[in-house]
Amino acid sequence: MGWQVAWTSPADLRAQALKLWDKGALLGHTQASPFPLRLKLACPSSADLATRFADVRLWASDLRHNAVHYRIQERELRHREVGSQAVPDAVWLDTLEAAISLIGKAKEAQRFAALVANTGDLQPALLPWLAKRPLAALALSAEWSRLLAVVTWLQAHPRPGIYLRQVDIAGVDSKFIEGHRSVLAELLDIALPCEAIEPSAMGAAQFARRYGFRDKPLRIRFRLLDAPGAYGSDISLTQSAFEQLAPQVSHVFITENEVNFLAFPPVAGSMVIFGAGYGFEVLANAPWLHRCAVHYWGDIDTHGFAILDQLRATLPHAQSLLMDRATLLAHADHWGEEPQPLTRNLPRLTAQEGVLFDDLRDNRVRPRLRLEQERVGFGWVQQALACFKSLP
Repeated sequence: MGWQVAWTSPADLRAQALKLWDKGALLGHTQASPFPLRLKLACPSSADLATRFADVRLWASDLRHNAVHYRIQERELRHREVGSQAVPDAVWLDTLEAAISLIGKAKEAQRFAALVANTGDLQPALLPWLAKRPLAALALSAEWSRLLAVVTWLQAHPRPGIYLRQVDIAGVDSKFIEGHRSVLAELLDIALPCEAIEPSAMGAAQFARRYGFRDKPLRIRFRLLDAPGAYGSDISLTQSAFEQLAPQVSHVFITENEVNFLAFPPVAGSMVIFGAGYGFEVLANAPWLHRCAVHYWGDIDTHGFAILDQLRATLPHAQSLLMDRATLLAHADHWGEEPQPLTRNLPRLTAQEGVLFDDLRDNRVRPRLRLEQERVGFGWVQQALACFKSLP
């Protein structure tokens, strides 16, 4: 039927309501009720009465026949050939229940109402979260009571100073907490007082520190590059032990690639650290490290420069190594593609680094260009490090 393309069908009306559901707008509204809610309706014109009279009648009949959950408002169309005809002019969903019934989500809506009631009884401060993320709450409905139990336990035991494994809550184990760290962080940030939260600890990896649990000791992996008999060694120390070192080194190199870390050439008075992406806070409290020249070697792509920028938040004097235009252009045969380039600004880059970052971010050389650090020729690496070998 030709009218199905031009004019709104019952299926189109349901699709509109379903889109509101998918956006969380039906369950999640917290302001004044949006109902009655008018749906979009593309309908025939007066001219259509004469040229497509049968289609108009069929369209109107179909809309009326399916008007179980929505209300139709009609108007008179007049045409000198066919006279006056009443046709649908507006469609309304009068209540939330009508919208839910139209899209067949009654069971889900009942589950959400139960979540709201349970949360209102136990943790009313979390009701705005439910209103903001109703579909996320529905997806967690089977775990919701246990999530609330964790929140309640931490309210009673702020910054407990124990391992997650030691938390004793009926039906909750450490794997449950670890597997739901992201959503628990959202809930705990709402439900706990400010003094129970460490604001500098961000992300799921720092969940324990943020809420005052003990965490397994962080370990830092490094190699001394010129110690007699120690070259080639691979040492791993806890963060506290690393901070207490007093190594006789003047240069510290940080690389993100494990093979590059293991194959890093000998350099006088130097150490190489196997980096940890964006986790450089672990290095912040090593006083001796602030007295060394620090060199960061990462991928030549937007994320590589973002990691360098993040490192400088901890070690402002850090310099980049092999992250320059000459290295990039010399290895054009090894260029690759960065899956998801960054677009934000990086304020801690030097002028030269910033120009190259802008070229990569803005696709001025090639779209999504990247040169991974392990693709840089080993001879090129040795040449770049030659100037350090004569240092005492």
